[in-house]
Amino acid sequence: MSRILFLCVANSARSQMAEGLARHLMGEHADVTSAGSQPKQVNPHAIAAMAEIGIDISQQQSKSMDTIDPATIDIVVTLCAEEVCPILPGKVKRLHWPIANPAITAGGQRPEETLTRFCIARDQIKAHIEVLRGLLNLPKGPQAQEFHSSIRVNDLPASVRFYAWLLNIWPKEWTHRYATFIRPDLNLNFVLVVSDGKALHHDTLYHLGISVADCQSVVDAYHWAVAFGARIEKPPRTTWKGTPLHELWLADPDGTLIEIYARLTDSELAEKPADEMPTFLVPSTLPESV
Repeated sequence: MSRILFLCVANSARSQMAEGLARHLMGEHADVTSAGSQPKQVNPHAIAAMAEIGIDISQQQSKSMDTIDPATIDIVVTLCAEEVCPILPGKVKRLHWPIANPAITAGGQRPEETLTRFCIARDQIKAHIEVLRGLLNLPKGPQAQEFHSSIRVNDLPASVRFYAWLLNIWPKEWTHRYATFIRPDLNLNFVLVVSDGKALHHDTLYHLGISVADCQSVVDAYHWAVAFGARIEKPPRTTWKGTPLHELWLADPDGTLIEIYARLTDSELAEKPADEMPTFLVPSTLPESV
């Protein structure tokens, strides 16, 4: 269980809403509290904004950060934007989400306008917490050694000039349809492909490639992906046509493809079958499932 502390100055609005939201969204996966350097009473507009989405924080109390033992905290999230944020000493993971203080209002502002400001802050905090929830207790994943990616562009010469400037290197090669940039120091292989309406093979476009050490690492990545709940686009296999690779294809939540691959050793290359058909690396995987 992660122990999370939300901090702001007054512990009356943003950090109180964050505490209520995190407790509601994370449940038993996190131990949540909030505090401030100059605690004040919980703002009624914060209570009202949370009540709008069915979360009751009316019983929460403002607390001084002086009452918090740093040894009991894993993650500190500061929410100050205009103010100087308090700092909890100690060895903790620190996150900063600068959310505008909804309690700062212009003269003559109507109560409903103030509540709207609190609702905006609430929704921004909620979006941050939803991402944080997904980052807690991440299972083991592949150990990447290099990355490659490819994108479509409308004007190849203009894009080549831009990325040559951005990456501070000329492309290694280019044709009328693509350009390839390689930065060994960044372990990066980056490809620009012309978006000209012609059919393009999905295995080489719109994807992220992650290199791992060897064949076993690809198989391990498959089992970790299954345990994680990732969508398997193509199970682990050795492909021989083109660049011989041990590879696994995943899909992210939006359907973008990710190739996890390892290059073959000389001894593995010597085992290439005459028909060059893929060799599946997981015994229970059948070609018909691809």
